[in-house]
Amino acid sequence: MSPPQTHIAVVGAGPAGLMAAEVLAQGGAGVTVYDAMPSAGRKFLMAGRGGLNLTHSEALPEFLKRYGAASPRLAPAIEAFSPAALRAWSEALGQPTFIGSSGRVFPQAFKASPLLRAWLRRLDAMGVRFALRHRWTGWDANGCLRFQTPGGQFEIEARATVLALGGASWPRLGSDGAWAETLAAKGVKISPLRPANAGFTVAWSDIFRDRFEGQPLKGVALSFGAHSVRGEAIVTRNGIEGGAIYALSAELREAILSAGQATLQIALRPDLEARDLIARLSAPKGKQSLSNFLRKAAHLSPVAIGLLQEAAKATGVSLSSLSSADLAHLINAVPVTLTGVAPIARAISTAGGISFDELNPDFMLRRLPGVFAAGEMLDWEAPTGGYLLQASFATGAAAGRGALHWVGA
Repeated sequence: MSPPQTHIAVVGAGPAGLMAAEVLAQGGAGVTVYDAMPSAGRKFLMAGRGGLNLTHSEALPEFLKRYGAASPRLAPAIEAFSPAALRAWSEALGQPTFIGSSGRVFPQAFKASPLLRAWLRRLDAMGVRFALRHRWTGWDANGCLRFQTPGGQFEIEARATVLALGGASWPRLGSDGAWAETLAAKGVKISPLRPANAGFTVAWSDIFRDRFEGQPLKGVALSFGAHSVRGEAIVTRNGIEGGAIYALSAELREAILSAGQATLQIALRPDLEARDLIARLSAPKGKQSLSNFLRKAAHLSPVAIGLLQEAAKATGVSLSSLSSADLAHLINAVPVTLTGVAPIARAISTAGGISFDELNPDFMLRRLPGVFAAGEMLDWEAPTGGYLLQASFATGAAAGRGALHWVGA
């Protein structure tokens, strides 16, 4: 078969790259997707291991606020390929979606693999080609894309290129952030890649660590500065992570980078008013141990009680010496000192990336005409809850439309 007349290269076979390829193929372009890994969508499959959270059902104005400072730059792409459009797209692939109790949107299969298989079949039927085990290393002197493969190095010429290489989290799945140095050498402004939706390190005592590693803190409220969120956190051997932690991770990360540490406050019974909690703690303890009393009177789990003990030890105070009022205050404002951010390789996503000032409205790099960028390579971050995948899909589609416009297809 002779090569397509209008050849466009997509580098990266994650959600952004595959969506760009679909838009390009629909527009009549010949597309080849290049990826360093032996198969497509590896991080996408990892994201679906606990239930693929495609997007969120909240109203679009609120949805867009989740992207913080990047919201105005992402809004046109997300409005053009909205959460409703993403749900319709999934259903057209035979994967209808449903809205969970938290407002998050999932495929009914609750997994990524059926959706990815159907998507790859569709792309194949559209004529999209795949070149796997092709690691992009930049451009040669003639502007051709350069790849390292098991068979050696080779170059290809493309009329346009969409870069969708991901961030730097979970590098073993293909996104190692090596592209940042390549683009920076071309003068592209790149904000340093940092862990997002990541855990944090805490200097737990050996007793607490050994007993409670892997235990969840359920129904808690986490606060830092002016921000507060309810949800769940998990004690890890070296710190703390989980959905509620991820929702505050941007603010916590920046505070740690600035001051070296950050103090998170955890409300263990946020559903109880202070006076109600004090009344419960004022009941006679009798011969019960303090742990049993707290378990029955305040309905605290063993890990929650352990967390209280950690906080008391840190201040040199015995829990049993606290008045009911002071104990009630501590229960709903347990200070936890975060000493560092978990490594970027273990983060769910990446902050930083290509500055939006480097892109035109079509997601083309101003310094590199004909080269477009999408997905997690761009300088944005968002909490978990469907916002990460939505922006990846939407910017991939936008970059695909931009490339079509560039080649005049």
